[in-house]
Amino acid sequence: MARPEPLGVWLDGLRVAELTQERWPEVRCRYSEEALGRWPLNSPVISCSLPLQARPQDASAFCRGMLPEGQALQTLAANAGLAVNETFGLLARYGRDVAGALVIAAQEPQRREPDVEPYTEETLEAAVDELDEYPLGAHDDSELSLAGLQDKLLLVALPDGSWGRPLHGRPSTHILKRDDPRRPGLVEAEALCLELASGAGLTSVDHRLETIGEDRCLILSRFDRAQEGGALRRLHQEDLCQALAVDPAGNRGRAKYESGGGPSLRQAARLLDAYANDPEAQLDRLLAIVVFTVLTGNADAHGKNLALLHPTAETVELAPLYDTVPTALWPKLRTDAAMSIGGQVSLRDVTLADVLREARAWSHPRDRALAAAEQTVAALTETIDAERIPPDSAVATFVRQRARQLMAGS
Repeated sequence: MARPEPLGVWLDGLRVAELTQERWPEVRCRYSEEALGRWPLNSPVISCSLPLQARPQDASAFCRGMLPEGQALQTLAANAGLAVNETFGLLARYGRDVAGALVIAAQEPQRREPDVEPYTEETLEAAVDELDEYPLGAHDDSELSLAGLQDKLLLVALPDGSWGRPLHGRPSTHILKRDDPRRPGLVEAEALCLELASGAGLTSVDHRLETIGEDRCLILSRFDRAQEGGALRRLHQEDLCQALAVDPAGNRGRAKYESGGGPSLRQAARLLDAYANDPEAQLDRLLAIVVFTVLTGNADAHGKNLALLHPTAETVELAPLYDTVPTALWPKLRTDAAMSIGGQVSLRDVTLADVLREARAWSHPRDRALAAAEQTVAALTETIDAERIPPDSAVATFVRQRARQLMAGS
């Protein structure tokens, strides 16, 4: 079988690397001479797991991390006439609008004209109804991909306030999540947790709830897209699995969880120590995220749901929180923490002592860790008291109860 043609990797209009497949199913990445001449060696230009070097590197896990999981991946692959493990071919087909700022394509992006097709009320309702058949809203004229298991539709916000379908690699601006009929109210609860995260300064993601047809939907702004001077700019990011070269499909799909061999908080802290512009401030933020996760009962805060932004080609920082489902409110969902906290696995049993023990494992000063924890507890409590979410909601009740338990266990 002939080798497939290389794929270019563009970042902010610069061809920074090339992806090749010399031996299936491995995907190799080689940085361009332009990238090597622009930034210092070992800079995390594309990924912390692919530091800038002259030699080719195995990018298989990083590339798989740009594709959906589960049924969504199976459907996208079938629609493209490919197998689910043909990562290279799938990126050739769907790689022009992925998470972050990379554009992956055989042709230079400027040679292709992206476009958008406005939705009407009827066609948007149909797109939501057809998510099982067309995950992400991808059709023959779509070149887009987004990681994750949940039913999602990629949207473009239009100037008149309506929505559009991105065509030919047009960057999407928003993500629509459809409520899970097996767990009604999931998107409502996630919206409340996003409001709490906003109150604690842990997210900048805008969100709204809408009923589309018979479906309750949560629409989120993409934190990896920004409007600058009337133009849409892609912001580079990667999730923690990609940053650590963890294949989320490994261990029968369990590798995104620490218990399945996936990322840990300590590994996240090491990346921030190595690449953040202000490591201590980023570790404070990581502690705040840990406390937020405990208080909201999110046992699904795994390596695919914690991301790093790349503000420059040489630095990283924690991305805004974007997946904040309080799984503890659904008894049949996970109860164990996706990443252990101070050695504690049961999310309901985590105490402040466990949080401080975790910080000690990062060599983070105890006084800073304690301050970050206390500030987060106070911020969430104040957000509820200010009635930014209904004070009598199940989410508010759970957060208040866990806040008392957390602080009592110091």
